[in-house]
Amino acid sequence: MEHIPILKMGNLLLVTIQVDMHDRLAMTLQDDLTTRIVKDHASGVLIDISALDIVDSFIGRMISNTAAMARILDARTVLVGMQPAVAITLVELGLTLHGVQTALNVEKGISLLQRNAT
Repeated sequence: MEHIPILKMGNLLLVTIQVDMHDRLAMTLQDDLTTRIVKDHASGVLIDISALDIVDSFIGRMISNTAAMARILDARTVLVGMQPAVAITLVELGLTLHGVQTALNVEKGISLLQRNAT
């Protein structure tokens, strides 16, 4: 079964999506990430989508749902590296990514999570 690596950085988890997401992989990532939040006592999650050229409505909902699950598990989610075309698509699809903060890159995402933790 295919998995997307989840890296632990202190009390944060970093997920870098570098492959085209299909529905099954997205669901596997959601399960893996929620498990790791609990196991690693993570307080924040960075999801790097800089390698994605397109995001469909399913993936947009998956990101939003994953952020909601992380929030329930006491972890904040920051989506980083969004390409302009992806942002345009999400807006056109009417997806607001409720509860998901965004940052231009991983460094700014880490700063955002650390600033919000204090």
